Amino acid sequence: MVTDTTPTGSPGPRGSTGRGGATLSGTPVVPGLAYAPALVVRQEVAAEAVARLEAQGFPDADAALAAYDQASQAVAEGFEARAGAASGAATEVLTASAGLARDRGLRGAVRKHLRAGTGITDALHSAVEQFVGVFEQMGGLMAERATDLRDIERRTLARLAGEPEPGVPTPDQPSVLVAEDLAPADTAGLDPNLVVALVTERGGPTSHTAIIARQLGIPCVVGVAGALATVPGTPLLVDGATGRIDTTADPDRAREQVAADLAARAATAGWTGPGATADGARVKVLANVADGDSARSAAGAPVEGVGLFRTELCFLNRAEEPSVEEQAEIYAEVLSAFGGERHVVVRTLDAGSDKPVAFATHPGEENPALGVRGLRLAFDNPGLLDRQLDAIALAAERTGTPTWVMAPMVATVGEAADFAERVHGRGLTAGVMVEIPSAALLAHRMLEVVDFLSLGTNDLTQYAMAADRMASDLAHLTDPWQPAVLQLIAITAHAGRDAGKPVGVCGEAAADPALAAALVGMGVTSLSMAAAAVRPVGAFLGSVSSGQCEEAAEAALAAADPRCAREAVREVLGGGADRIG
Repeated sequence: MVTDTTPTGSPGPRGSTGRGGATLSGTPVVPGLAYAPALVVRQEVAAEAVARLEAQGFPDADAALAAYDQASQAVAEGFEARAGAASGAATEVLTASAGLARDRGLRGAVRKHLRAGTGITDALHSAVEQFVGVFEQMGGLMAERATDLRDIERRTLARLAGEPEPGVPTPDQPSVLVAEDLAPADTAGLDPNLVVALVTERGGPTSHTAIIARQLGIPCVVGVAGALATVPGTPLLVDGATGRIDTTADPDRAREQVAADLAARAATAGWTGPGATADGARVKVLANVADGDSARSAAGAPVEGVGLFRTELCFLNRAEEPSVEEQAEIYAEVLSAFGGERHVVVRTLDAGSDKPVAFATHPGEENPALGVRGLRLAFDNPGLLDRQLDAIALAAERTGTPTWVMAPMVATVGEAADFAERVHGRGLTAGVMVEIPSAALLAHRMLEVVDFLSLGTNDLTQYAMAADRMASDLAHLTDPWQPAVLQLIAITAHAGRDAGKPVGVCGEAAADPALAAALVGMGVTSLSMAAAAVRPVGAFLGSVSSGQCEEAAEAALAAADPRCAREAVREVLGGGADRIG
């Protein structure tokens, strides 16, 4: 049993606090304070089990491949079972992992190594590393799949060895989970009552760990160098707003801070909307959804509609394109959850890169993150887009829900104009996502042809900074507080003000209360986020004036780096955003 004592030890690699205590630091992802002993996780299959598997062997390559097929199928079914019990982003990443476990290319690589005389463990490892290398060379969102592949390797190896699949153990007391990185299956299954904070050495602000941590509302810091050197059981004070982890915090003082943080966060639970600043400036607070279940859940939150319906998540496991009628039924499930005056923004298929959809995406691209994805899929297959728009229009007609439609990965005004013409021809409101810097720079002209813009800050940050969101060494570049990213957002919001048209944010940046206030100060008119973030963000906006938001925007835009931007905004807003998450 871990005792609650203050540990001794050398300072962490990132310096020390002003009071002399050792600290680690990384990229803050989900605000909030937590204080608990460290549960340090290293997720490898027991060496003894691997040795037994290698000693046992198989009669021939076909027998070894059959064992691999059985093991990988069991792993895939495990992912699907977890996906069925999850929702939102967790469902998305678990479904994608199930598909990866069954991947024919991966199986083919295993078979090739087995037939060359390689043992099953080495064949599996070599096949996985082959694809890891390919994904890492692709960069961008595809590089994130390296973590998923290595998780699949461990789970398949465990199945072959007759062992339980590795994963995060259920702690017997509230703990801070410390790991190199967390696979989707691990993060999606966390119990927020027992895992009170996440600290990882790898990952960035838009990694799978970060996205699911936001959905669960668990304070989270990623990209923390030296985290795995933490002695198990060491009490850690984790600040998800600043990215600091204090390894020698005074226990009594730490508990006082956590209690104050919990009280502040609990106070937000009573927020009932609608979104507005303290002086009455309206800001629409919306939800991100993935399917009918997540839409019905989000509809019970104090939101004014949906700012992002990710339609591609409905089809990740479909080999053939659904008919217009079948699509309409799927979309109507979401639309019907938001009847009356609440509107739903439907994003057309954002397939490609890390979200391959068999009937839509192009296999074998050298760099899918910069390839044929999103709206670009319609360039040589316009029927794909037309059929989806027909289905969306049919669902809107049947439900009577105000329906807006936006396209992802729009780079030129010509693309925006062509898309808007198709949408307007079906009697719907047309918009485009601003994810590519060119779209932000051309925002004034984009708004001459569309009715609204929506900033996808995850991709906008990655493309603006030319930084893979899974590269831990570049986590500071994939931070949405980067001044260059904020400048692109400000340009887009200013264009919206000039045109008198809505400009929203539907990326992960909208879920950060302090950043949300700065975005409103720039002129953003709506914020869309995971349902768990709605009340904290809405409550915080209601505690600050529109003038403070504008001052926060100016401070953020003038900052030299993300850390300075955060500190400047906290100073303007009085630090209240730190304690809301």
